[in-house]
Amino acid sequence: MMAHTLLPITNLDRLEQIPGNERALLHKVSQHHAFMTNDYYLSLISWDDPEDPIRRLIIPDKRELYQWGKEDPSDEGMYTSMQGVQHKYENTVLFIISNQCASICRYCFRKRIFHSRRNESLRDLDAAIAYVKNHRKVSNVLLTGGDPLMLPAHRLDEILTRIRQIDHVSVIRLGSKVPAFMPQRISDDPELLAILKYHSTANKRLYIMTHFTHPRELTPEAEIALGCLHDAGVLLANQSPLIRGVNDNAATLTELFQRLAAMGSPQYYLLQCRPVRGNYHLVVPIEEGMALFEQARSRCSGLEKRGRYVMSHTTGKVEIVGLLEKRVILKYWQAAQKKDQGRVMIFPRNPLALWLDDYQDHRTEISADRDLCKTKWVPSVAVC
Repeated sequence: MMAHTLLPITNLDRLEQIPGNERALLHKVSQHHAFMTNDYYLSLISWDDPEDPIRRLIIPDKRELYQWGKEDPSDEGMYTSMQGVQHKYENTVLFIISNQCASICRYCFRKRIFHSRRNESLRDLDAAIAYVKNHRKVSNVLLTGGDPLMLPAHRLDEILTRIRQIDHVSVIRLGSKVPAFMPQRISDDPELLAILKYHSTANKRLYIMTHFTHPRELTPEAEIALGCLHDAGVLLANQSPLIRGVNDNAATLTELFQRLAAMGSPQYYLLQCRPVRGNYHLVVPIEEGMALFEQARSRCSGLEKRGRYVMSHTTGKVEIVGLLEKRVILKYWQAAQKKDQGRVMIFPRNPLALWLDDYQDHRTEISADRDLCKTKWVPSVAVC
């Protein structure tokens, strides 16, 4: 059973560190974008600092009411095969197995699930398993949510057991911010650790994609939790978004990358913050982000800087490869359509661009499999 300090806090009035008049305004924000956290995570905030990055990650902000962005910026609905099952890339199927998190990030790209009456999480496990069995090119299943580690241990065991019975699935990944938000959920639950150890075998390891966004989340409690996962035979990698006022400087990113590699969860993706409703004040322009990313990586060893800077666009995972004097270079790291796989795109520089759709209508494309350049007209698509 979780300690009292880990029970969810959903009432902003519990936050006596915030003046009453400010809390009244934040209540209006939480009516549109849900608030939830716990005492452990709140304890990481330096309340004397109004620009504290942990505060910015979890406490509502009046700027979230600015009308910008979409509820589903990556158009996940386009790739939903059945409730709770998404199939965007040929070899990967995603199961949304939980609609609960240990806290709610202010930048969450699925924040819609915390206010929507429509439950998007998996309802029919039998049908989901049958779907994967019938698609033999699927080698990866990603469990996400919400947060899969918020499920009761026996339910997670059931899901993992059923997936492990599919012979052509070699990799199971769990995307989780529990190691940052509630590390005690891992270290204090021997049943959960036993289940993870059972399903992480020598030839088919479980992966947990951790979600540390700032070095101050790497507490002694988090270190213990990651050690427990390593002892259970789980492999770890980290993915985090680039967030204005949180990790948008080279020194912070460098420390994050170095400490994560040392703790055995090296950076996998640094993600461009998605254009979600309420996120405008948190988004760093792409080209500024690329410059920060390269500054941070220049201070890191090879293992520490193996992450990639990408955006999860409707059409696929687009890597921001580099900047020229007048051009930005992008590449499909993973594409929804085979014709786009590996495609390189070269756009005129646009320092205000926040998303792929923000670049100019003309672009130069280079085929991934032949030395050929051509200019192609691409209709503009509005973000909002």
